[in-house]
Amino acid sequence: MPDAQFTLPSYAKINLTLRVHGRRTDGYHEIETVFQTVTLHDQLTFEALGDGQLELVCDAPEDIPCDESNLVYRAAVALRARYGTAAAERGARISLSKKIPAGGGLGGGSSNAAVALVGLAWLWEIDADRRALAEIGASLGADVPFFLTGGTALGTGRGTDIHPLADAPPKQLLLVAPRARVSTAEAYKSLNAHALTKAVSPVNLTVSRAQAEISRSLRAALRNDFEPVVYRLHPEIERARDALTAAGADGALLSGSGASVFGLFENVFERDRAQARLQVETGWQVFACATLSQSAYAGEFDAVGF
Repeated sequence: MPDAQFTLPSYAKINLTLRVHGRRTDGYHEIETVFQTVTLHDQLTFEALGDGQLELVCDAPEDIPCDESNLVYRAAVALRARYGTAAAERGARISLSKKIPAGGGLGGGSSNAAVALVGLAWLWEIDADRRALAEIGASLGADVPFFLTGGTALGTGRGTDIHPLADAPPKQLLLVAPRARVSTAEAYKSLNAHALTKAVSPVNLTVSRAQAEISRSLRAALRNDFEPVVYRLHPEIERARDALTAAGADGALLSGSGASVFGLFENVFERDRAQARLQVETGWQVFACATLSQSAYAGEFDAVGF
């Protein structure tokens, strides 16, 4: 029986690699990306309401809408639509506490949506497995299915086909979010990727290659096809990446299509020393965190039987 009220974490992600192969026949782009969950997180608190009411509140209303455009709200509507009358009469109040910067390429909205699906399935006593929730998640956003797996995983297709990998080597991280907003649509348009002319490599070979690259050298594996485009459009983001490197990061990269960049550090001392250097920058948000393994990620949801 679900608790009357409970809270779940909603973790951010970075992209250790992101390759854009070209435009698909459905209008989306074919990508290969290695996702990695990190310990920076929001929190979602769930409480049952009667008469089918849905209520979303957030402690950052200036950045996050709490209406039907929010992915958390849309996740609730989609879950009820999938499971019909069993869920239609049930309601919920969801309180969202934000730490992940909006529009930073860190997957905050997608993570919130995935955790909403998990939390509401528990609250409403819906017997939904990971595959069913991932199907709903894919209809909400390309990154949502990843957050039903966590850890290190390869995303293919639109990014919705998730293939878990062995955990990447643990790293301390700094995430830097400059005062910039990147339009994902504009970033894709600026890539000017050609239409696909051949099938993508079989998934099992792709997984093997991704696993080998991450295991051999995480720094060498870092690659993001959006970097030249985004840095040309927003030089401040490139400056943040260069500042991480100058502060001692063992590799730094744009996450997703931006605007956040991340730097890898071998230990907490080096990370904290770099953070002290970067926090003097006006208008930059700097977050200290670490990579989060798949088992640790999964353990956060044991309480709701997921």
